[in-house]
Amino acid sequence: MTDKKTLLIVAHAPSPNTLRLRDAVGQGARHEDIENVEVVTLAPLDTTPEDVLGCDAIILGTTENLGYMSGALKDFFDRCYYPCLEKTQGLPFAFYIRAGHDGTGTRRAIESITTGLRWKLVQEPLVCRGDYTDVFEEQCRELGLYVSASLDAGLI
Repeated sequence: MTDKKTLLIVAHAPSPNTLRLRDAVGQGARHEDIENVEVVTLAPLDTTPEDVLGCDAIILGTTENLGYMSGALKDFFDRCYYPCLEKTQGLPFAFYIRAGHDGTGTRRAIESITTGLRWKLVQEPLVCRGDYTDVFEEQCRELGLYVSASLDAGLI
């Protein structure tokens, strides 16, 4: 029997639409064909360094706030950066941004911090730009599925 791996989803979801995106990531990650991955979903303010240290991969989700990540996700990084720095190098991760504009500053900020952590980006960042559409949910579902299936198959 294979030991279960843990996929941690850390997503800021302050609105009904962003909650739908977070839930879609989780639905994809919990696909019925994925057998050996436990999915844990937490808000950034509820996530501890121990949660990160205990996971095998992570998906981050944030809104674009004034051209930057949400304050909640920044707080997550502030609290977890140094406790995780030397212990999570190579951690597979992916992220999505709900961007009312272009998401460029938000993407750059997340990439800067995760480069410092030496995490390994395993999927091109998903930027859900402009007016909300249901297509964003399908894209988030696919993101969750991809990362979880890759973890389940031992590819990441």
